Amino acid sequence: MDIIQLRKEIDTIDDSIFELLAQRMQIVKHVGELKRQSQTRIYRPEREREILARLHTKSEGENALSREAIDAIYMEIFAASRNLELPERVAYLGPLGSYTHQAAESRFGRICSYMSMKTISSVFRALEHGRAQYGIVPIENNKNGAVGETLDNLAQTSLKIIGEIVMPIHHSLASLCESPDQIRRIYSKDIAFGQCYEFLNQHNLEEVERVAVESTARAAQLAANEKDAAAICSRVAAKLYALPVLFESIEDFSNNQTRFVILGDFANEPSGNDKTSLCVDLVDSDKPGTLAGLLNVIKEAGVNMSKIESRPKQDSNTSFAFQFFIDLDGHIRDPQLQQLLATKHSIKWLGSYTRGI
Repeated sequence: MDIIQLRKEIDTIDDSIFELLAQRMQIVKHVGELKRQSQTRIYRPEREREILARLHTKSEGENALSREAIDAIYMEIFAASRNLELPERVAYLGPLGSYTHQAAESRFGRICSYMSMKTISSVFRALEHGRAQYGIVPIENNKNGAVGETLDNLAQTSLKIIGEIVMPIHHSLASLCESPDQIRRIYSKDIAFGQCYEFLNQHNLEEVERVAVESTARAAQLAANEKDAAAICSRVAAKLYALPVLFESIEDFSNNQTRFVILGDFANEPSGNDKTSLCVDLVDSDKPGTLAGLLNVIKEAGVNMSKIESRPKQDSNTSFAFQFFIDLDGHIRDPQLQQLLATKHSIKWLGSYTRGI
């Protein structure tokens, strides 16, 4: 069979795919009408997870699509479907090309309407005031720990975590300079400098002025306009702002990852593979064993705790008052987690959401 015949077969298959997608979108329209009549939310991450899990089971054999390919294709289909049901707007920590923007596009697709915000707090405010339906913010890095501004806002908002995205982070050093010894200033997000400590030392850049800005994409914007400056940013941001990349993958750890959370104003249905986040104010926190008592209650309930993080209370008049952010396996409707809510401590539910989607 020659290449012309093979291309004809591809065209025939593409026509079939197009027709099936059109049929899918017609059904989506009907689903959207029913949801509007019943005032049901459009975004259903647990349903998307169910579809992907089913398709993953078909990913077998040499000719099968990989899970990554399935996820990439169907995330765009999901995004197109949701926008057909009801146009959605997503606020994210910007500007264009930031890691948070990339995380947002990986979940909501390229056709979604996006709002670039300068700070994490402004993402929360955009949702609270109804200017956006969803928000994407970073919550922790596996090497640098939690993002304090996100935790502080979660403690004070009525918004919920409705999803999470774990994304590998690979930094580049981009500059109009032809070599590192010409660089006099480096722009980046504060956390990115810490993630590239060894690289900066190895290339004699430890004494160069470091300017912390709101995002790595903003760093690329600034460095693109200065002949003696550089940016630690993503390759996507460097390309977007026409900034040549001098070095790629300059992060100290090859498995550098950031976890982002999706914010919304609704509660998810259980999916069978959920995570629940809580904010806990301990009663009698000044007494010995109070925290240990809470941890023992979690243990006796048979619940796995995957994370605990202490954070100073922002709305307290007491010196050195702390609250605890806890991630647990399971959904808030699970009997074991309901048991925890009955403790004497002040517990705020931050959301239950499908793990890793």
